Amino acid sequence: MYQNQFIYSRSRRLFGRQCRFQDRNELMVSVHPSGRQRLNYILRDPAVRATQLSEQMALSIVETENVTHDQHGMYHCEGGWPRDLNINDEEQTVRHRKKVERDDSWGVQVTDMMRSMMHVAEQNNAINIFEDFFGDLQTELGQHLAQRFVARVVNVFHDLWLPPRQMNGVDWMPSNEKLFMTQFSNHYRLRATGQKLVPSDGNAWNGGDNGFYVWEVNNPLKPLLHHDCNEVVSRAKICPKDENHLAGGTWSGKVCIWNTFESGLPLRMCPLETAHRESTKALCWVHSKSNTEFYTGSLDGSIKHWDTRDLMMPVHELLLEPVPQERQERHNAHGVMVLEFEYTIPVRFIIGSDMGCVFVGNRKGMTPQETLLAHYQLFAGPLRSIHRNPFFVKNFLATGDWRARVWSEEAKDGPSTMYIRKKKEIVCGAWSSGRCSLFATGDKAGVVDFWDLLLHQRQPVYSINFGSAIRDVVFRPEGSLLAIALANGDTQILLLDHAMRSSNSKEKTLMAAMFEREILRSKLLEARVEEMKLKRRTQLLAEQERARNGGDESYVELELDPDNPEDFLQLINDDEQFRAAIADFQELLLSVERKRSKRKIVMERTVFEEWYMEEEERQAPSQASVGSQDAANVEAKKGKKKAAPAGK
Repeated sequence: MYQNQFIYSRSRRLFGRQCRFQDRNELMVSVHPSGRQRLNYILRDPAVRATQLSEQMALSIVETENVTHDQHGMYHCEGGWPRDLNINDEEQTVRHRKKVERDDSWGVQVTDMMRSMMHVAEQNNAINIFEDFFGDLQTELGQHLAQRFVARVVNVFHDLWLPPRQMNGVDWMPSNEKLFMTQFSNHYRLRATGQKLVPSDGNAWNGGDNGFYVWEVNNPLKPLLHHDCNEVVSRAKICPKDENHLAGGTWSGKVCIWNTFESGLPLRMCPLETAHRESTKALCWVHSKSNTEFYTGSLDGSIKHWDTRDLMMPVHELLLEPVPQERQERHNAHGVMVLEFEYTIPVRFIIGSDMGCVFVGNRKGMTPQETLLAHYQLFAGPLRSIHRNPFFVKNFLATGDWRARVWSEEAKDGPSTMYIRKKKEIVCGAWSSGRCSLFATGDKAGVVDFWDLLLHQRQPVYSINFGSAIRDVVFRPEGSLLAIALANGDTQILLLDHAMRSSNSKEKTLMAAMFEREILRSKLLEARVEEMKLKRRTQLLAEQERARNGGDESYVELELDPDNPEDFLQLINDDEQFRAAIADFQELLLSVERKRSKRKIVMERTVFEEWYMEEEERQAPSQASVGSQDAANVEAKKGKKKAAPAGK
């Protein structure tokens, strides 16, 4: 135990002397003033400086998460029982009641409860709840009580590169409502100005200049994930059924795959020989057992079916021809702008072209004729967006040029004619996922309009101006938030008011009746068009039969079509009997006019008028004699007045 010790000993005199300090004058350094530096000395003018001796405070404003409180009532048909008591056993319940009744506090509790219940009952008896108290008021007094449509900006997300890149789209995460993806494109910026992009914070931790990000709604400072690519990405979308898959297309026409929850470059990319010939403009995921299949469309007119497990070759390829042939030709195809698919209708998909046409596709088709079922001309320019109503999936919202149209799959030869029009070009639109009658549109002037078909169909119920062109609008799946992508690289999140994100059963019934009415009207118009086409065909056949007969008058007379003025005039010119009848009728009108011009009008007088005229004739001579005598008297008087002065 004592083997690990070491004793060190030293004499006191070897410790050293005690330190003693004393003051003495000793010059260490002497620096003389410089005359040259003295010339550079400047006297400072008197200055006033404010000082604060108290503790400095800073003001900061933070927007926390909104918590919605709601009040709920409960109807008690029986009191509460202990957890270990079986309420279905009558013997246990009776035993528990007797035990409670023997308690001393039971009577006091029952008395207090009866007192409060009697107070509530007396209040209810004092007011007649079935009486109409405000029936005599004017209806204009309640106009200001309508629900307000209000939305406010809760967060703004900026691009992490300078100058900001242009936004391409926004996509919400299917399972996590707090995450969303923003997708940018620097293609237009580089081609127009040639400016080189630099990170806004000075470092490149956020990936390359082709990257796009996954953000959290409450954190606009730093993205949660970033995905990058060696080429400019034109379109990217998350799989709605399996959010681990993220597919995108580039400006060169290639298709690539990322892992949604891992940052970095794409996992796989298709080779150049199997890619599109032009930029990938449209992408949509489709129904499959493994959730790995999707469609892509390009401006070269091709639609390709891909599987994420093998991107070396597409599963199927189709050209978007208005009149599909067995042997397709690329120069007849329309460019693909939009692809839309609904999982509840796994067989159909919708294509929007750059010529303003909407194509209805069939996934089970083996030939181009079976795949492309029909196409409709809706707009004068390219289609910008197609979005299904989440409550009525057969009805669509299509935007293009200066209009936004609502149409249905049930209309065979043409869509519904419900549409809205604006002076500025509409570039995007989306149905609300919370309110069945509400949808939003964005235009190039930077205005987002909210339209409610139940309130007004010609003007928006609410509008917001952002000052920059709108690129995309996407509602969150539950409908409370709206993500707006701007052309200046910003993404703004709007919080919608309760009136804009909720609907009741009555509104759904009204919307269903409106859609049914529009579909019925469209079908009636289609039947009318078919009837007119049938009449036209019948008329052409009759004309051909008449030409073969060589002008024989024994042909069957055709029924005149009042809806076609040109055909009506042609039939009149060809029918000699009808022309002769018209000439006779005109001659008859002229003869009647001649007779009217030659006739003399004689007015017949009544007995009283004749008697009155006879009386006037009798009285006329007597009045004339009286008038002559009066005139003679007047002349005589004048002669006397002239003679009087001469006599004087």
